[in-house]
Amino acid sequence: MNTDIRVVVADDERMVRTALRVILDAEPGLRVVGEAATGAEAVSVVRELRPDVVLMDVRMPGVDGIRATEQILGSLDAPPRIVVVTTFENDSYVYDALRAGAAGFLLKRAAAEDLVQAVRLVARSDSLLFPSAVRGLAAEYGRRQTSAAPPWVARLTEREAEVLRLMAAGLANAEIAERLRVGPATAKTHVAAVLAKTGARDRTQAVIAAYESGFITPG
Repeated sequence: MNTDIRVVVADDERMVRTALRVILDAEPGLRVVGEAATGAEAVSVVRELRPDVVLMDVRMPGVDGIRATEQILGSLDAPPRIVVVTTFENDSYVYDALRAGAAGFLLKRAAAEDLVQAVRLVARSDSLLFPSAVRGLAAEYGRRQTSAAPPWVARLTEREAEVLRLMAAGLANAEIAERLRVGPATAKTHVAAVLAKTGARDRTQAVIAAYESGFITPG
């Protein structure tokens, strides 16, 4: 049984797609199965090939990476994990892509090993979360959102609220368990409860929700 992580690369620049393909195909267990030059093409290719991970450029002609992310996540029962690939991290497009459901983002100038690690990380359903970058994006663009606290804020227990703050600081489950002096299974249960109450798909979405709701204030 083939257990390769199957990847689709979406970028309007052929050289970028080629470079990403060369890096990923050289790694054991990773395989680029398709490419797309536009957002609309990305949606079509992903629906046909059903990859595990999509590397999605945010700025593409026609349907951009944000809309493509929304369409992919909204139309498939078991959608792939989407990583936004961008030139600039402090970009409203990146923030909107994260809000649309992307698991995280990666800079185009990132080292090859960082790209490979990112694909492997999101493929096992972990979020590619950079706390300082998300905090900066939320400070810049989260102000556009409503200031009214959503109902889920009041439904968090004291421990769940603490867990959400630790998630926003970038702590993994094992680190949360150590900080709270609980077992790994307990920490995982708390994280799952936070995701359920915030209605978040993953950790990145939960952190975005925490900032936009005012539960966490950037700074």
